[in-house]
This record gives sequence, structure tokens and C-alpha cells, in this order.
Amino acid sequence: MNQLEITEILNRPYSQELLARDLTRLAYVAKDGTPRTIPIGFTWTGSQVVLCTPKNAPKLHALRVNPAVALTIDTEVHPPKILLIRGQAELDVVHGIPEEYLQMNGTYEMTPEQRVGWEAEVRSLYDGMVRIVITPTWAKLIDFETTLPSAVAELVQERTARQDA
Repeated sequence: MNQLEITEILNRPYSQELLARDLTRLAYVAKDGTPRTIPIGFTWTGSQVVLCTPKNAPKLHALRVNPAVALTIDTEVHPPKILLIRGQAELDVVHGIPEEYLQMNGTYEMTPEQRVGWEAEVRSLYDGMVRIVITPTWAKLIDFETTLPSAVAELVQERTARQDA
């Protein structure tokens, strides 16, 4: 998939709605070779997905060995809207709290007082974090209006061929 195709998919209105959400599911291969999928907060910069995690997170060891990742961002309504992204994780150790971490957690409902308390707690807990930066190398939007999962699209084509025969 080339960069123009990826950009076109990620710029679609449904994709933009999904990229404005709070959580994604990050899939990666753990050190023991087994798959892992975890929910994690994210920020979309317009060209990259940024995740932030503690410097001692087990996933960092795995991502250093195998940086290939997949992300799923979806809705909980019918029909679902699903954005699938693949890429390579680049790890960036940051002193202090990355601005993206504060932004991605800014969408939770907190009173101004709760926000001040939360931010103070975060700053007292972390002396640094790791930014996991993912540049999409593949993307697919499934909206069940204009796009379907490939297996379902194949079945629709087969059904149409049978009906036309």
C-alpha cells in the first residue's frame, strides 16, 4: 500500500472521527512469541499515532525486538466503524511527561480540580515515559456502508455471481 492510499483512507470522515477517539487496541508480539493486544490511550498527530507508556512497561522489551504493530480503533454501535492500521513502532524515551500523554487524557470527564490533582499525581509518579510513535504503513476503514471486511465482500460477490447465473 502506498502513502497516497494510506493518506486517502486516514483522511476519510469516519477515519477522522475514529482517530479523535481516546483508546486504540495495540497488537504486538510479546518476548515469548505469543500475541498480545492491549487497550491504550493515543493521540493522532495528523501523520502518526503516538502512545505513551511507563519506561518499565513490558511491551517496550517486546517492541525493541519486534517493532511490527497493528492498531484497531472502533465504535461500539451497530453497524460498527473500524479503522485498522499497521506500522512499525519507534520508541522515544522522554524526560518528564510527554505533552501527548496529557492531551490524550484530557478527554476524560474531570472537573478542573480533578484535572489538577490528576496531573500532579502523574508528575509525581513518572520521571519520564516512552513515546511509542507509529507511522502507518497500511490502513483500512471498514464502515459497512462503502467498505466491508474482505471475507464478507468476497461472499457478497459470490452471491451476486450465483444470482446472476
